[in-house]
Amino acid sequence: MSTPTVVARPAHRDPNVLRWLTAYTASVTGDVVYFLALSWAATRIAGPSYVGLVVACGAVPRAVLMLAGGVVADRFGPRRIAIASDTTRCVVIGAVAALILLTSPGIGVLIAVAVLFGVVDALFMPAVGALPPRITRADQLARLQGMRGLSVRLSNAVGPVLAGVVLAAGGSPAAFAAASALFAVSLVLLLVVRTTGASTALTAGAQGTRTGPDRVPAWRGLGEGLRYLRGHRVLAPLVVVVGLSEMCFSGPVALGLVLLADERGWGATGMGWIAGAFSVGGAAAALLVALRRRIPRAGLVAAGALLLTAADTAAVGLAPSLPLAVLLGGSMGLTSGITSTLTSALVQTEANPGYLGRITSVTTLLTLGLTPILFPAVGLTVAAWGSGTFFLGCAAICLLAAAVGLAARALRRAELHPAGTTG
Repeated sequence: MSTPTVVARPAHRDPNVLRWLTAYTASVTGDVVYFLALSWAATRIAGPSYVGLVVACGAVPRAVLMLAGGVVADRFGPRRIAIASDTTRCVVIGAVAALILLTSPGIGVLIAVAVLFGVVDALFMPAVGALPPRITRADQLARLQGMRGLSVRLSNAVGPVLAGVVLAAGGSPAAFAAASALFAVSLVLLLVVRTTGASTALTAGAQGTRTGPDRVPAWRGLGEGLRYLRGHRVLAPLVVVVGLSEMCFSGPVALGLVLLADERGWGATGMGWIAGAFSVGGAAAALLVALRRRIPRAGLVAAGALLLTAADTAAVGLAPSLPLAVLLGGSMGLTSGITSTLTSALVQTEANPGYLGRITSVTTLLTLGLTPILFPAVGLTVAAWGSGTFFLGCAAICLLAAAVGLAARALRRAELHPAGTTG
């Protein structure tokens, strides 16, 4: 039986890529609806004081097991794990919808669901993140990451609106059912996504064994992945840049904008304008990268964009007027979006596909798993020294990330390779 091959066409015109992108969009939208449904149900069942507890019960296992999820994706194949994870999410969330509709479950049920969802998320996220190099050519990865960025922006815009409409119409059972339906759409599309057959051979070669990756103990596979990452001239500094550059923009900046608007007397409307401008800037960055055929010296461009992000971030915290803050927020979204898209594409271009699940799990852990630790620091910093100091701190972190990128010669000279080359 012949091995499926990737169709040699641009990513935005490749039906296989578009199926993956639609599946990813449905999944991210389902995540948004699920978390809002879970928060709503926790409020109705036990009161607002339990919402944070329930959400934390899902976030902790996701962070703890994220690296193990990368090992599983590399061992069994990211497509297989993504499909199994989507199936589990679809069934479990559908069952929760039926349970809430037919009975009156306690808060313990929601905590159990949150924990299970967090475990499954720790498997799904590295797996789905490792799929792009297996569905398109290397020279299309930057474009695909731009398309993925647009997908995330769309999901984050549509998800809350959809959740609000469904919650108003049918309460939390209807919202859980909607999330389950979105996971089902993602599952159906993933089932028809074709992947290349090269990853297994590369994995076996990467592991340095003739018996195949499934014979290597999980702990050893994780250790080998981390050693591979540490020894790679481009990936080692690149992962540090990703972690530092996303540390503030995976949530703390959004909270900082709320406190900034309150401090300056701009109100919720002003905060909405700044956050909206930031989102528009991020979408513009994703679209710009998606439309570009080639971006030379992508590593240098990403570091340069970080320098501009640092300047924008510091200026937002010091902006004397709302219109200027909105303008700077849009610029901050544009420059940070360029860095995020290019660094994601570089990770997937440089990494051996046999290690990509583990590399993706590390970057996901840094960007989503650990950044919630910064949330308490946001409020404490603003309370003690004002919002301007918080944004100056975020700017300093961006400068540190840019310094790492500029100091690493291999990363500074890194390219998004043309088709047929590997990292």
